[in-house]
Amino acid sequence: MLAQLQVSREGLPLPGLDASGDELFRLGLLYSTGQGGAPLDYVSAHMLFNLAAMRGSVEAKIYRKELAGEMASDQVAEAQRQAREWLAHG
Repeated sequence: MLAQLQVSREGLPLPGLDASGDELFRLGLLYSTGQGGAPLDYVSAHMLFNLAAMRGSVEAKIYRKELAGEMASDQVAEAQRQAREWLAHG
Protein backbone atom coordinates (compact mmCIF):
# COMPACT_ATOMS: atom_id res chain seq x y z
CA MET A 1 0.00 0.00 0.00
CA LEU A 2 1.44 3.36 -0.95
CA ALA A 3 1.72 6.04 1.65
CA GLN A 4 -0.51 9.05 0.98
CA LEU A 5 -0.99 9.60 -2.71
CA GLN A 6 -1.14 13.08 -4.12
CA VAL A 7 -2.37 14.00 -7.60
CA SER A 8 -0.25 15.78 -10.19
CA ARG A 9 -1.45 18.62 -12.37
CA GLU A 10 -2.15 16.02 -15.05
CA GLY A 11 -4.40 14.10 -12.64
CA LEU A 12 -1.92 11.24 -12.20
CA PRO A 13 -1.31 9.82 -8.71
CA LEU A 14 1.94 10.85 -7.07
CA PRO A 15 3.40 9.38 -3.89
CA GLY A 16 3.53 11.35 -0.68
CA LEU A 17 6.84 12.70 0.57
CA ASP A 18 7.04 9.86 3.10
CA ALA A 19 6.99 7.12 0.42
CA SER A 20 9.75 4.54 0.71
CA GLY A 21 12.13 3.59 -2.07
CA ASP A 22 10.22 0.33 -2.54
CA GLU A 23 6.87 2.15 -2.83
CA LEU A 24 8.29 4.58 -5.37
CA PHE A 25 9.81 1.69 -7.33
CA ARG A 26 6.51 -0.22 -7.45
CA LEU A 27 4.66 2.86 -8.69
CA GLY A 28 7.39 3.38 -11.31
CA LEU A 29 6.83 -0.19 -12.51
CA LEU A 30 3.15 0.53 -13.04
CA TYR A 31 3.90 3.60 -15.19
CA SER A 32 6.69 1.85 -17.11
CA THR A 33 4.36 -0.99 -18.13
CA GLY A 34 0.96 0.71 -18.20
CA GLN A 35 -0.44 -1.83 -15.76
CA GLY A 36 -2.57 -1.54 -12.64
CA GLY A 37 -4.68 1.23 -14.12
CA ALA A 38 -1.68 3.51 -14.66
CA PRO A 39 -1.09 5.01 -18.10
CA LEU A 40 2.06 4.02 -19.97
CA ASP A 41 4.22 7.04 -19.14
CA TYR A 42 8.00 6.72 -19.39
CA VAL A 43 8.65 10.23 -18.05
CA SER A 44 6.70 9.55 -14.84
CA ALA A 45 8.25 6.08 -14.55
CA HIS A 46 11.78 7.50 -14.88
CA MET A 47 10.98 10.21 -12.32
CA LEU A 48 9.71 7.58 -9.87
CA PHE A 49 12.69 5.26 -10.47
CA ASN A 50 15.00 8.22 -9.90
CA LEU A 51 13.31 9.07 -6.59
CA ALA A 52 13.29 5.40 -5.57
CA ALA A 53 17.01 5.12 -6.32
CA MET A 54 17.63 8.17 -4.15
CA ARG A 55 15.81 6.35 -1.34
CA GLY A 56 17.95 3.24 -1.65
CA SER A 57 16.25 1.02 -4.24
CA VAL A 58 18.98 -0.79 -6.16
CA GLU A 59 16.42 -2.24 -8.59
CA ALA A 60 15.23 1.28 -9.42
CA LYS A 61 18.74 2.25 -10.57
CA ILE A 62 18.75 -0.66 -13.02
CA TYR A 63 15.26 0.05 -14.35
CA ARG A 64 15.97 3.79 -14.62
CA LYS A 65 19.05 3.12 -16.76
CA GLU A 66 17.20 0.67 -19.02
CA LEU A 67 14.24 3.01 -19.40
CA ALA A 68 16.48 5.99 -20.21
CA GLY A 69 17.78 3.98 -23.19
CA GLU A 70 14.23 3.88 -24.57
CA MET A 71 13.60 7.61 -24.09
CA ALA A 72 14.58 10.76 -25.98
CA SER A 73 17.04 13.02 -24.16
CA ASP A 74 14.39 15.72 -23.68
CA GLN A 75 12.11 13.15 -22.00
CA VAL A 76 14.89 12.16 -19.58
CA ALA A 77 15.54 15.83 -18.83
CA GLU A 78 11.82 16.36 -18.13
CA ALA A 79 11.75 13.34 -15.81
CA GLN A 80 14.73 14.73 -13.91
CA ARG A 81 13.07 18.15 -13.68
CA GLN A 82 9.89 16.57 -12.32
CA ALA A 83 11.88 14.61 -9.73
CA ARG A 84 13.57 17.82 -8.54
CA GLU A 85 10.19 19.58 -8.40
CA TRP A 86 8.67 16.72 -6.39
CA LEU A 87 11.57 16.85 -3.94
CA ALA A 88 11.25 20.62 -3.58
CA HIS A 89 7.45 20.86 -3.32
CA GLY A 90 6.10 17.41 -2.61
